[in-house]
Amino acid sequence: MSGLRTRATLHDLVPAFVRTPDPSLIQLAANEAAYGPLPSVAEVLAREIERVNRYPDDGAVGLRHTIADWLGVEGAEVTLGAGSLGLLEQVMLALCDQGSEVVYPWRSFDVYPQLIRVAGATPRPVPLREERNDLETMLASIGGRTRVVIVCNPNNPTGPAVGRPELESFLRRLPRTVTVLLDEAYFEYVRDPAVPDGLTLLRDHPNVAVLRTFSKAYGLAALRVGYLVARREIIEAVDKTHVTYSVSRLAQAAALASIGAQEELGERVEATVRERGRVRDTLLSQGWRVPVSEGNFVWLRLGAASQGFGKDLERFGVAVKVVPDEGVRMTIGTREENDVFLEAAGAVREAELSAGG
Repeated sequence: MSGLRTRATLHDLVPAFVRTPDPSLIQLAANEAAYGPLPSVAEVLAREIERVNRYPDDGAVGLRHTIADWLGVEGAEVTLGAGSLGLLEQVMLALCDQGSEVVYPWRSFDVYPQLIRVAGATPRPVPLREERNDLETMLASIGGRTRVVIVCNPNNPTGPAVGRPELESFLRRLPRTVTVLLDEAYFEYVRDPAVPDGLTLLRDHPNVAVLRTFSKAYGLAALRVGYLVARREIIEAVDKTHVTYSVSRLAQAAALASIGAQEELGERVEATVRERGRVRDTLLSQGWRVPVSEGNFVWLRLGAASQGFGKDLERFGVAVKVVPDEGVRMTIGTREENDVFLEAAGAVREAELSAGG
């Protein structure tokens, strides 16, 4: 339409739709859980489906207080959103404005730069160091306009995480006027004892906000429910950017049931962690470069060969996440799915060696 005016910050952005892989392929691209909702959660959802003609509790009060009791924080220190992604957008809108800057690791979660710019702020990416967040360089990148620093721990898509001493040193030197968004979407899969539970940092560092989700370990990706834990002042600001009814009735019911099913969850997560180790060990034995991962995925640093590797795997019936000219992220699936991936990766490696690669 001639003369149409839109926000200037959007002019060179494209819609951030995620490409859905061919459904005929084994889906190891999106870091989804390998299994559906926990059986006890599925039962709750089956009952709740009869009530989807009614709007949900828009404030998700019951779920907020259940999460608060579960985590040992105050109800006013918790808020909910449409997955950690929805909350990430709310945080940017709540804490940033025109002229603000946001420091974040790169390569990391793809949507960080998009959501920063949608909020009207300027992205300040900081390259990774040894596949993890480079906190020293991130600290040096903070200026007078910095409003938020994102720490992705463990880092997606590469997998390594930052340990407690390094993270606490970073937080002590950070201006208290800067909010640290600690993205812990893969918290349940972390097994390195040196990696801190972000909630243990909140008491001494009031500018920290911890972001988590029910999408990964809990197997509720399609229902879109995540939670943010932070001081009351941050939560109140984020709640002002809330999208009405964004956390559905089904999402709230499933999250409540999931909190009560920790034993079931633990068994499932441990199975994924064991497979993560087996997959990485096998890839290393094939000759690939694979850093230690604390998520439900592994990363192969392939550089310019990344796109070709992804295409090769599609011919074996497997879809992975390709980051052009950087690497490939493979989500840990079932043992059978992982075996198909490993056979394909091994065949690709053998072909490379035969060709002198």
